[in-house]
Amino acid sequence: MNISRFRIFLGCLPAAIFCFSQATVQAQTWPGQTIKIIVPFTPGTGMDTIARTVSPKLSERLGQPVIVQNTPGASGNIGADNVAKATPDGYTLLMGANTMLMASQLYKNVPFDPVNDFSPVSMAAYGTLMLVANPKTGIKSLQEFIAKAKAKPGDVTFGSPGIGTPHHMAMELLKSKTQLTMLHVPYKGTAGYVADLLGGELMVGFLPIHVAQGFVSSGKLTALAVGGPARNPVAPTVATFQELGVKEVNVDMWYAFFAPNRTPAPVINRLNTEIAAIMKLPDVRSVLAKAGLDAESSTPADLTNTVKQDYVRWGAVIKRNAITAE
Repeated sequence: MNISRFRIFLGCLPAAIFCFSQATVQAQTWPGQTIKIIVPFTPGTGMDTIARTVSPKLSERLGQPVIVQNTPGASGNIGADNVAKATPDGYTLLMGANTMLMASQLYKNVPFDPVNDFSPVSMAAYGTLMLVANPKTGIKSLQEFIAKAKAKPGDVTFGSPGIGTPHHMAMELLKSKTQLTMLHVPYKGTAGYVADLLGGELMVGFLPIHVAQGFVSSGKLTALAVGGPARNPVAPTVATFQELGVKEVNVDMWYAFFAPNRTPAPVINRLNTEIAAIMKLPDVRSVLAKAGLDAESSTPADLTNTVKQDYVRWGAVIKRNAITAE
């Protein structure tokens, strides 16, 4: 290092030390005020249920109020952007999901980076999707569905609550793995989609397993496969795609807590410890199970890896099929 560079280094050193000491002091005094969890969707959704179940428990453990704020819009992008731009002090958190990785690549000019603008805290829960068929189609198995779709490309219809929703993206991934051509019918919400799937206007589709199983048990829909890595206790007799010979179709939805990037590591670690303990509580697991969610936790590092891998995986599906939400 030459003299001029060394002088620059020495000049910058006090500022770096100051910033580090400020972050250390901040972490040591945290939490000292109300913590806000931003849910980027409307009340009643899976992530809203998780946030409102966890928040009072987290408040008890941290000794500060923890409130939930719904900030919907642009498939979750508005709420996520608010958190990405928030002060990284541990007082603003995001209740996120893998849909964030999809939506950020479906819309143009998204003002945040879902991989680099957040500090992952912990996984919170998983939600499994089930592929179902209307009985009027005569499709009784995954193999029959694939054979029918290949025999008449474009004739088989599937629906979703909207472009870019997990239901839609799950089918796009399945299509790419099995080389199927089908007609997608996007709806503006879940109600119309489910109604037409039950009525036979649509032939097949993905539904959350706890919703699907009720219709399967009553004979209104036929179960074809579950989209998780293992069979689900809600429908233990329904095989996974992997078991049925279709590999790499893990379409489980996941939900997780995030903080703005550069949130001090001690704060992230404290949040991770408390959230992990909360997700193990029997009453929390019971509430989430009734909503079709399997409570879970992870280390920040494991969640970081999941985010990076899923961003690439879903991005490839979006680009391959030229999917856009605009």
